[in-house]
Amino acid sequence: MNDVTIIGAGVSGIFLAYTLLKEDDNLNIHIIDKGKKLSQRQCRREQGEPCSCKGACDKYIGFAGLGMSEGKFNYTNDFGGELGRKIGSEETLHYMKKVDSILCSFGGHERKKYSTKNINLANKAATHSLEVLSTETRHLGTVLAKKIFQLMYEYMETSINFTFETEIHSIRKDKYFHIETNNGTFVSRRVVIATGKSGSEWLNRQAQALGLNQGETRLDLGLRVEMRGNQLDSILDQTFETKLRYESDTYSATTYCMNPHGRIIRKYQHGLVMADGQNQQEGHTLSRNLNFTLFVPQYFPTYEKAMNQAKEIIGRINQKRERLVVQRLKDLKNRKVTKHISEGGILPTLKADAGNLYDEMPEFYIHTALKFLTKLEGLLGESVDEDTLLYGLDAKFYEPKLFTDDSFQSHLPGFYLVGDCSGETHSLSQAAASGVYLGEAISRNI
Repeated sequence: MNDVTIIGAGVSGIFLAYTLLKEDDNLNIHIIDKGKKLSQRQCRREQGEPCSCKGACDKYIGFAGLGMSEGKFNYTNDFGGELGRKIGSEETLHYMKKVDSILCSFGGHERKKYSTKNINLANKAATHSLEVLSTETRHLGTVLAKKIFQLMYEYMETSINFTFETEIHSIRKDKYFHIETNNGTFVSRRVVIATGKSGSEWLNRQAQALGLNQGETRLDLGLRVEMRGNQLDSILDQTFETKLRYESDTYSATTYCMNPHGRIIRKYQHGLVMADGQNQQEGHTLSRNLNFTLFVPQYFPTYEKAMNQAKEIIGRINQKRERLVVQRLKDLKNRKVTKHISEGGILPTLKADAGNLYDEMPEFYIHTALKFLTKLEGLLGESVDEDTLLYGLDAKFYEPKLFTDDSFQSHLPGFYLVGDCSGETHSLSQAAASGVYLGEAISRNI
C-alpha cells in the first residue's frame, strides 16, 4: 500500500516527490512513468539523426520529462501559466524561490540568474502598443539540467519506489485507488497525475472513466522568426531576452523563446514537426542570427478540437514528412513565392522548403505577425530587415483543464492533478512550483 502514487516523472512530479520526502520521510511514495530513467534516455535526434526510439520518443518522456531539454526556469507571473490565479501571485513567487533553492542545492548555482526587467524599455514600448513582459531566469542548459536531475534522482531513489517503462491501463477507486498496469496492479491512498503534455490523450481517457469533466483547451500557433543578429540590439542592450506582447481587441500575440545567436531546429510532438529555437549555449558555434516565435493563443471547447486544428494546419505543412516552409519577409509582404533562400542577407540556420506561407496556413497568423512587426519597427526606430525569415509553423500545446480546488484536488477525493496536465502551468518553473506547493499541501493533510 502506497500513501501517494505519482503518475509521471516530469518536473512537477519530481518536485512534488522531493517535497513529500523532505516533509515526511516515512511516507510510502511511488512514481510510475512510461519512459525510462534519465541515464537511459537516448535518442538519435539529439545528434540530428532520425529517431531511434521504440514507441514514445526518449527525448520527450522519461525521468525529468522536458525539463532536461534546456532547463530554462523563468520565475514570473507574467507568462508561463496561470498558477498565480490559482494560488495567488505572491504565493507563486514564493514557491518559485523554493524551486530555485532546490535547483541550486543540486548545482544550479553554476549558472547565474539574470533579469529581463527594463523600466525604460517598458515605457517606450507602451507608446507603440507593446507590453514588455519581464522575468528572472536561471537558464541551466541541457548539460547542467541533466546533471541536476540525475542528482535529484539519486537522492530520491533510496527512499522512493520508481517504476519505469510502465503503461497504466486503468485507474479505479473503491476505498483505495487501484492502478492497473502492464507490470501489475498497485494500490494507493492518493493518486497524483503529473503527466505533463505528453500524457494528454491518456489523461483524457482516464478522466472520462473516472467521471471527471474536461473544460476548454488552449492552443498556441505562430511563425518562427529569424532575424539578423543585431536587429534587436537597441532593446536587448541590457537583457539577454525580451518578451513582447501585442494585444488587439480580438487577439494577443507574444514573443516566445528568444535566442540571440541561436539556431532554428525541428521540434517533434504529437506526430507533428515544428520550427523551434535553439539557444546559443546549446550549439557548437554562434550563429549570426536571432530567432523567436510569435505565438497567438486560441481556445477550443475540447482537447480534441484543439488537436484537430493543430494536426490539420501543421500536418498540411509537414506533408507526412519533416517538411517546414520558410519565406523571406519582403516576399511575404508581396505575396510572392520565395525561391532562392540562400541568396539573401540573412542565411537560414535550418534547411526548410522555400515557398509562400499564404499557401500553407491560415492568413490570420500571417496578418498577426505582420502587424506585430510593424509595431516592433516603431519601438526599434528602424525597419525590420526585409530578408528576415519566417518559418511555418511552431506550436505550443496545453492540456484541457479539469476542475481542481486550490490544493489541486479534483472532485474525486484523493485524486490530484499537478503541473501542465492541470492546465494551470505552462512552464518549467510554474510546473515545479506547483509540485512543491502540492507536496506541502498533501503533507499537511496527511
